[in-house]
Amino acid sequence: MKKINGYILKRYFLKKRPKQPFIPVERHETIRRQITDVIAGQALSAREISGLVSVSEKEVYEHLEHIQKTLTKKDYILSVTPAECVKCGFVFKKREKLKKPGKCPLCRSELIHEPFFSIPK
Repeated sequence: MKKINGYILKRYFLKKRPKQPFIPVERHETIRRQITDVIAGQALSAREISGLVSVSEKEVYEHLEHIQKTLTKKDYILSVTPAECVKCGFVFKKREKLKKPGKCPLCRSELIHEPFFSIPK
């Protein structure tokens, strides 16, 4: 045992352990394909989608923006049910961003229902 600045350190703390290599999750489909399959016919929030597809919520929003562009080429539409303020009921109809807004412009409340995304069949 060594004593450094009044702390007793054991030898195993001083040894460097070899780092384990990063092994990505094995996927048979692309993430965007999984998201389109999940939201086909049902409305889900980005949080629900991220749980089903096993990616972060931030990544889901990025993928949804790309899916929205590519679906128009295939004659499908990404249907977005807009976010809504819990406190005053304001609906964010004109919002072009897919992400959940931070505050309500009327009452400044931060309690906002997330937008829902779906691809109608």
